Amino acid sequence: MDAYCMKCRTMREMNAAEQVTMKNGRPATKGKCGTCSTTLFKIGKAS
Repeated sequence: MDAYCMKCRTMREMNAAEQVTMKNGRPATKGKCGTCSTTLFKIGKAS
């Protein structure tokens, strides 16, 4: 899954992606950038 990396300023592949649920109950995906290891967060159900 791809997500926007704020540090690289481009779309990057998400490593170690895991499904999480936000406080408001919406699904999200959390992982690490494959290039710089910054935490990536994508709101919405994983495809």
